[in-house]
Amino acid sequence: MDQSQAPVLQALQAYHDSGQLPFTPPGHKQARGIDPRVAEVMGEAVFRDDVLVTGGLDDRSSSGGVLQRAEELMADAVGASATFFSTCGSSLSVKAAMLAVAGPGEKLLLGRDAHKSVVAELVLSGSVPVWVEPRWDTELHLAHAPGPEAFAAAFDRHPDAKGALVVTPTPYGTCTDLAALARLCHERGKPLLVDEAWGAHLPFHPDLPTWAMDAGADVCVTSIHKMGSALEQSSVFHLQGDLVAPELLKERADLFSTTSPSALIYATLDGWRRQMVEHGRELYDRALKLAEALRIEIEAIDGLHVHSREELCGEGKAFDADPMQLLVDVSGLGTGGYQATDWMRENHRINLGHSDHRRVGVQLTHADDEETVERLLAALRDLSARAGELPPAPRVEIPPPGGLRLEQAMRPRDAFFAPVEHVPWRQAAGRVSAELITPYPPGVPAVVPGERLNGEILRYLRSGLAGGMVVPDAADSSLDTFRVVAEEDHAR
Repeated sequence: MDQSQAPVLQALQAYHDSGQLPFTPPGHKQARGIDPRVAEVMGEAVFRDDVLVTGGLDDRSSSGGVLQRAEELMADAVGASATFFSTCGSSLSVKAAMLAVAGPGEKLLLGRDAHKSVVAELVLSGSVPVWVEPRWDTELHLAHAPGPEAFAAAFDRHPDAKGALVVTPTPYGTCTDLAALARLCHERGKPLLVDEAWGAHLPFHPDLPTWAMDAGADVCVTSIHKMGSALEQSSVFHLQGDLVAPELLKERADLFSTTSPSALIYATLDGWRRQMVEHGRELYDRALKLAEALRIEIEAIDGLHVHSREELCGEGKAFDADPMQLLVDVSGLGTGGYQATDWMRENHRINLGHSDHRRVGVQLTHADDEETVERLLAALRDLSARAGELPPAPRVEIPPPGGLRLEQAMRPRDAFFAPVEHVPWRQAAGRVSAELITPYPPGVPAVVPGERLNGEILRYLRSGLAGGMVVPDAADSSLDTFRVVAEEDHAR
């Protein structure tokens, strides 16, 4: 296919060139109706390009095939059989993929380090999770994606499971052996779904971890906004093989999708694909060299340590790691990752990625250059020099892996919709959670509806909150109380 084409962008240009006058949404009518104070901050161009996809970029019946051609070009660019665009983020795409494989009451193998969107789909669909344990690094307090052997054991225990879903790369950039996992799934005639939200760049350079389609996955979900050049909420999901029907996947996605998709997001997806096909190799040649140089420079700063591939990968750990994600341990400064992240933003206007009790995440992409890296290094050196002024490291009571693993006493859907009560945290141990509790970032639930709370997880969450952890979805943001299934209902 002619990868120099960009159907959505070209249709957008044709829309403007043809001088069309809309008597349709959006109501701002290509910026004519916006408040000048809004234009002062956002500019008018974003509103000018905010047009209808059907009846705007394309005609009423979409006979021009603008979106279809853009999706076909994306699939061709990465070697997938079919690709679907989403303007509702990978949270929607993951739900669609899961629903295309397992319905109400049907089992699906899921890595327990999955994003909260996975749990949301379980609540909506009534599917039954079979949780597969991550590979826990008890020294670094990191969870890596489950290995193939863990999924094999889960399939042996639950041969009726409809398929498997794994998150790789994780938000920390570590990866599982996808090729081996795809093989074991296909030996059983089961599809492999991959939440590769952090891997948009992987198809475009050989020195990056193997991406899901090349490894043999059936469905791969990717957030282009995370590591690519598209706007927030931009996502694609790719399909190959014959274990998931394309019309079924599209039908399931339609259940969740908006009927008012953003032409802005479609256009940036289209443009990013063309950019990567034409220039991705050279852009990541430079970006990878920049990342390696940055790694060396940060390691030389007193009190900071960048976790190496050797620390993250190996027997019982991760299979591979994305070199564009740098994990910087700040505990040598006597502070924590939450505190260092806040300090960097307040003092240097630098926003870091995910953070935890001892680390900050530095996410590099093809957009970074020597100027952005030098600004980051100057801030990190200042952080080190002023370590004595930093808040002390938080005392987060992190339990061993066994304490983090909770019993799934009820199906997530059943617990979520059950009669509930709110109990003080000291009385919550032994009760079945009716809520999702997710430290952010990275958005991996510590508690899933239907799981039985224990004292260790309660102390972990309470101490984490006191130490700077953000828990945005808890019913009680103070975690003084927990939303649990009413005892009478659970007894029935």
